Amino acid sequence: MTRNEILKDVKKMLIKIGSAVLTGDNGLDLHIIEQLVEEMVELKKRGCQIVIVTSGAIASGKHRMGLTGHLKSMPQKQAAAAIGQGRLMRVYSNAFGKYGLYVAQILLTMSDLTDRKRFLNIRNTLTTLMDWGVIPIINENDTVAVDEIKFGDNDHLAAMMANITETHLLINLTNTEGLYDHNPNRSKKAKVIPLVREISEVIEQAATDETSDVGSGGMRSKVMAAKKVTAFGIPYIIAPGKEPGILRDLFAGKERGTLFLPMKDHLNSRKYWIAFTLRSRGKLTLDDGAKKALIEEGKSLLPSGIIAVEGDFHVGDPILCLDTAGKVLAKGLTNYGAEEIGKIMGLKTSKIQQVLGYKDYDEVIHRDNMAVDKELQHK
Repeated sequence: MTRNEILKDVKKMLIKIGSAVLTGDNGLDLHIIEQLVEEMVELKKRGCQIVIVTSGAIASGKHRMGLTGHLKSMPQKQAAAAIGQGRLMRVYSNAFGKYGLYVAQILLTMSDLTDRKRFLNIRNTLTTLMDWGVIPIINENDTVAVDEIKFGDNDHLAAMMANITETHLLINLTNTEGLYDHNPNRSKKAKVIPLVREISEVIEQAATDETSDVGSGGMRSKVMAAKKVTAFGIPYIIAPGKEPGILRDLFAGKERGTLFLPMKDHLNSRKYWIAFTLRSRGKLTLDDGAKKALIEEGKSLLPSGIIAVEGDFHVGDPILCLDTAGKVLAKGLTNYGAEEIGKIMGLKTSKIQQVLGYKDYDEVIHRDNMAVDKELQHK
């Protein structure tokens, strides 16, 4: 599959723009923003729908306040985001407004996506905006986010939004040429990897955690985001956002940046949501029979195959299923709480009623509410 084959049918794309691209010596780099907007407008004229995940609010706020270097405390970061977010949106609004296009601000925290009803509401809102020809501009709600509800960085947020919008392509614009085979800051022989067919351990090791003063996600974060996005069947490109004409070059089929090919056997939207959006509340250890039933036979998890329970979780919570070696096999929504599973584990389903006094389900986790995938071992 060539780049031209992948890009020719793209009608809906998500473009993530990092802080290192958007910022310059004077805070926001207005020239870069106008340059990227001009190229996005060209794509809009070709019939493409565009969603933007943007960084830059904290960097903008820091510049306004004359602050340099990393902000040390959460209140400082939240205050800087509160100052900078309005200016960031005004810059985007003015840039797109020159072409008669409207933008819409959407600020999110992780808790907005872990609730299935709110997840679907966000999807419906985004769909309506795109149907109206409006460009949604999404950022993490840094002014209220705390560790428990943070995405971690906008690379992760963009991966989550790719699922919600069911985009055809995610482009991550950053301050490097793409993914290198070695750290380019330490090796002059480092070369850009133009194509990644599968995200192997070698690929992961090539990505570093180094970040800049204005960004929170290093290359490793971008590769982990690529892992999530390609698991949903979406191609993913890391490309240099400050390069003039970068979007034009990509859609002309030029070999710019790094293209990650989508997985052939990918997760559907609901299972992707379970696998990558929800944070697990507990763990179940399974025997070899249950492992085979889940991995090879595509069956639901029954209580008879459970040999250990860990965590304090309740009905409907996401939990991980492990084998006896501790390797993650699956992640799913449980039909029973931890205390109940502790009583019925190892038993046949016919014994559930006898032990609990009721039996709402035969399965501890139904197959429809379970994501079984090799990528889960990294969650």
